[in-house]
Amino acid sequence: MSKEIIFPKSLKKGDKIAIVSPAGYVEESQLESGLNLIKSKGYEPVLGAHVYGRFVKGYPYSGTEQERIDDLNWALNDDDISAIWASRGGYGCQHLLHHLKLKHFRKNPKWYIGYSDNTVIQSYLLKEGYASIHAQTIKTSSFGVIEEGYRMTFDILSGELPKFLVEDNEFNKKGRAKGQLIGGNLALVYALLGTKYSFDFKDKILFIEDIGENFYSLDRMLMSLELAGVFKKINGLIVGGMINMGKEAENKEYEESFDSFAYQLISDRIKKYDFPTVFGFPNGHIFDNRPLIIGAEVKIKVNDKAEVEF
Repeated sequence: MSKEIIFPKSLKKGDKIAIVSPAGYVEESQLESGLNLIKSKGYEPVLGAHVYGRFVKGYPYSGTEQERIDDLNWALNDDDISAIWASRGGYGCQHLLHHLKLKHFRKNPKWYIGYSDNTVIQSYLLKEGYASIHAQTIKTSSFGVIEEGYRMTFDILSGELPKFLVEDNEFNKKGRAKGQLIGGNLALVYALLGTKYSFDFKDKILFIEDIGENFYSLDRMLMSLELAGVFKKINGLIVGGMINMGKEAENKEYEESFDSFAYQLISDRIKKYDFPTVFGFPNGHIFDNRPLIIGAEVKIKVNDKAEVEF
């Protein structure tokens, strides 16, 4: 049995949602659509001090490490804030983990929303006993992604749990399983292996997705999970988007959400294990990106179609 995980309280109209940029740099125009969406739902977005900052040190971050730490700690611990929504991912969230403070957060837990690089913050929160939402960032609203992803995220914020019926996929492995949902972006799940911030995989349902990896890099990450005993520990696997994989000039499916060769690599790596697997799940760096609750108990049933229920 997983330990009891705390779900933050549901939001009500007028509640404030902190917008932070814990990793990459973002422009004002890229957040306009998402901020307007938050306002249209009756919530008030409150911007962190360095949301639109820019600090270049081998990568264009939204601020120095200290500036990003300060923004996230403000959002986590300010009692006037009811939820935290990441502006984007990119790279940089790992810088913050040693410095996060939860003193006031523990008295007033709040939903943290994001994906991609935000996976490491969600793993940190789960280690501390709190669920979070693996979902669209604010920036992705400007890309023309599916509106349903945001609607379902707001549903979770109001207390409604999602349920999914996923189309059959040739790589699916049939069966039933239940457990606490963990995971997120595969590169970050991989990057945390061997650290105190890594997910606990025992009896869990693991979710993975990724973007822009060479096929050998994808296989290397899968091999690391296998060598770490992850596939012996989990109860089930959910595979989301695998997009922009390999070299664009050589991959006819480069723009496809569920790259079939990436799926074949994953399928080959897990074929000797008997846990059920759902491929083609609508979450990741893809147009149809719908929310998952990291830390929630989830049931998966894989027959001709796959059911994922919280």
